[in-house]
Amino acid sequence: MRRRKFVALLGGVVAAWPFAARAQQKAMPVIGVLSTGSPSVSSGLFMAFRQGLSEAGYVEGQNLAIEYRWAEGNYDRLPALDADLVGRKVDLIMASSPPSALAAKSATSTIPIVFRGGGDPVGGGLVASLARPGGNLTGVSFIPNELTAKRLELLSELVPQAGVIALLVNPTSGANTERVIRDVQEAARTKGLQLHVMKASSESEIDTAFASLVQLHVDALVVGADPFLSGRREQLVALASRHAVPAIYAWREFADSGGLISYGASLTAAYRLVGTYAGKVLKGAKPADLPVQQPTTFELVINRKAAKALGLEVPPALVARADEVIE
Repeated sequence: MRRRKFVALLGGVVAAWPFAARAQQKAMPVIGVLSTGSPSVSSGLFMAFRQGLSEAGYVEGQNLAIEYRWAEGNYDRLPALDADLVGRKVDLIMASSPPSALAAKSATSTIPIVFRGGGDPVGGGLVASLARPGGNLTGVSFIPNELTAKRLELLSELVPQAGVIALLVNPTSGANTERVIRDVQEAARTKGLQLHVMKASSESEIDTAFASLVQLHVDALVVGADPFLSGRREQLVALASRHAVPAIYAWREFADSGGLISYGASLTAAYRLVGTYAGKVLKGAKPADLPVQQPTTFELVINRKAAKALGLEVPPALVARADEVIE
């Protein structure tokens, strides 16, 4: 009688084991990543994100699962991708750009969202204030758009003979794009430069924009900091080289890839900080109580090899101010 009772008890334990294992697996927190980019372009940045998570005690595959959703530059896909993450009841959404953060905010008011963004998160409707975000969002916000006019000044210093400048922006970014255009137009007027605004939201439109640069005899180009354009780094650098157009970019990754000059905050540092913030939220911190972080330092990176290929002599004063000169 005792033996039968023991066998029955053992059978119950064995039968319950898969359910216990599944319950334990479900307890592992899941982060849903909503990215406007693609895996190939963003791999290094998300490595920094995972590093930030590890600093907070979370390691993917050990005590954390991450589900990635890639829009591949197609912003129209963001609502459906985000709805999928919300439907899967992820514990946190990491939004890699302002468009993905806005899509995530529209999809849920309960799941915590940690964003990496640019522009003005308060004016853009993401948070109530930088110090006290309120709601379910917080993150790291660059001010790359506000730096676009500064990039025009740096480009003019590097190419002093340039009288005709072009600005390349993504028209689907809405208010941010309009603000960038106004700022750069004002900076161009102040310096007495002629400015052409080029718009592109697809690879083919980027090709068309560069063909227009040649026809308009543009002397130099300012590339906007939009996530779509940032995701087309190799294409932009290659076209600028092919058409011999001096160009300035927002991120050092462009200079590392052969671009002439870049000026902006560190993307890698931002993604790592987003990771540490995500870790804090997973441990119980409320996004409403975590201030939106902003960079305090900016990197000026000059690629002297690219300058030489364009026949440009980098002014010593500009070299002295550079954080790095790529030889």
